[in-house]
Amino acid sequence: MRRTMGLATLAMLSMAAPALAGEARDYFKVGVVTELSGDLATGGNVTKRGYDLWAQAVNEAGGIAIGGKKYQVKLYYADAQSNPSQGAAAAERLITQEQVDFILGPYSSGVTIAVAPVVEKYKVPMITGSAESPMIWKQKFVYTFGTIPPINFTGAAAIQTLAALEPKPRTAVIFGSNDTFSKATAESFEAAAKKAGINVLKFNIVPSGQDLTPLMSAVKGMRPDIVAFGGHDEELIKLVKGLHQIDFAPKALLMHYGVTEPAFVDALKGDANGVFGGAVWTETTATKSDILWKDAPTYAAAAMKAFNTPADYTQAGSSAAGIAFQVAVQKIKAAPPLSEAQRVELVKALEGVDVSTFYGRVKFATEGEFYHSNAGLTPLTIQIQDGKVAVVGPAKPAPAKAQYPMAPWTGR
Repeated sequence: MRRTMGLATLAMLSMAAPALAGEARDYFKVGVVTELSGDLATGGNVTKRGYDLWAQAVNEAGGIAIGGKKYQVKLYYADAQSNPSQGAAAAERLITQEQVDFILGPYSSGVTIAVAPVVEKYKVPMITGSAESPMIWKQKFVYTFGTIPPINFTGAAAIQTLAALEPKPRTAVIFGSNDTFSKATAESFEAAAKKAGINVLKFNIVPSGQDLTPLMSAVKGMRPDIVAFGGHDEELIKLVKGLHQIDFAPKALLMHYGVTEPAFVDALKGDANGVFGGAVWTETTATKSDILWKDAPTYAAAAMKAFNTPADYTQAGSSAAGIAFQVAVQKIKAAPPLSEAQRVELVKALEGVDVSTFYGRVKFATEGEFYHSNAGLTPLTIQIQDGKVAVVGPAKPAPAKAQYPMAPWTGR
């Protein structure tokens, strides 16, 4: 199910010869560092779809309007290869050799944390449309922004939704893979569960990619009401398959990112039904915008037309990252190529962004533990129902009722 790409490390949406420093050009060079190969390629290619769709929409509209003229955008891709050090090296190449004006950032938190000091060093702003670890924002990188709120904000919301179900879940087993995002996800689940009065029977961080079936066999004997797991892509799918194999269906199975990816349902079919996850956007989210796409359904339709694959919140967040750059560069009226002084000014403009988009409100925090992450969104709890993503929380705006307890594997 992993989508790898047989591309050169640098791939451009539109080929163009590198401009010399200070050379005039009539387009913005936007670098993209994301995971196009390796274990995280599925998610990396989700971000790619989001960035590509933004660039396509901007260019079809004639470009970014500045001072009575419109400037096209060209994306310069660098493959992080699902490796933080490779991501950092790729960012440095984009900045020093391609001399990009701006960077759209990685899928994973680990690669984002590795890239952040590079963009800091060269004073090139970056917005990630995906990374969610609170460790990014706690370090208060001046040049790094994100359109998705951190997991310690969104993960807690999913636990709160489960805690309000009847009969109330009393016990939980929580674990996560040993990478930056997954570990933070598990920790956020644990903290929220304890706050909600749920007894955490076991909490464990396991090596990434480990076969989880033996662990789940031991957990089965504990009979927890909730099993919650922080992991990536294939790990989530393997966990569900492992639970089916040992015939253990807890009352609630909670994950986070990956559940809303089309690949999750494609791989699991009916076994995906009943799984809970977190999100900040779905194609039914009530939004309104004057920029590129008027609302969530319009964006979802454009994504389906372009890729023949439903959009999830990471793809949407990646397109919204492009919009944030677009709004900020228009605010400072800076034509390409951007000088260092203009890039510094662009950071200040990004800190002042407060815009309604198809994705929802984009407003970056300028202080506190969420520094430079998007503080404008409300976390959603989702559940796969009949093979589709349904919003089941928060309780009041939720259009669907949670299916709980989870149905047994047999008879599905």
